[in-house]
Amino acid sequence: MLLPLRYPRLWLVGGWTLIALAILASLSPAQNLPHVGASDKVHHLTAYALMALWFSGIYPKSRYLVIGIGLFLLGAVIEWAQGSMSYGRQADLYDMFANTAGILAGLIAAWLGLGGWAQRVEKLVGRT
Repeated sequence: MLLPLRYPRLWLVGGWTLIALAILASLSPAQNLPHVGASDKVHHLTAYALMALWFSGIYPKSRYLVIGIGLFLLGAVIEWAQGSMSYGRQADLYDMFANTAGILAGLIAAWLGLGGWAQRVEKLVGRT
């Protein structure tokens, strides 16, 4: 059950777009991706923190565990898929650690006050 939102489909499409981008970036050949100076572990942590924070902004606190488990399973399936590929991608246990750290960081930030952000954005936009 989503939080009461005026634009629930917009927020859901945004979240699923983030998931699709994570899958695309994770399963594309590494040479096709832009090189950014940070470690790929930082990319994993940031991406999963963003996804956790996004979904915690549109779902109530009672769903945070489900969000965390869902994102963890997403990361596990992606790592399994990378391990099954023959074009330069490989499964990496440390990627899973980075994913998990990102999920925890996003959910902790949500628990500490950033959760439900979509309702606050809708209120702010509704005032103008």
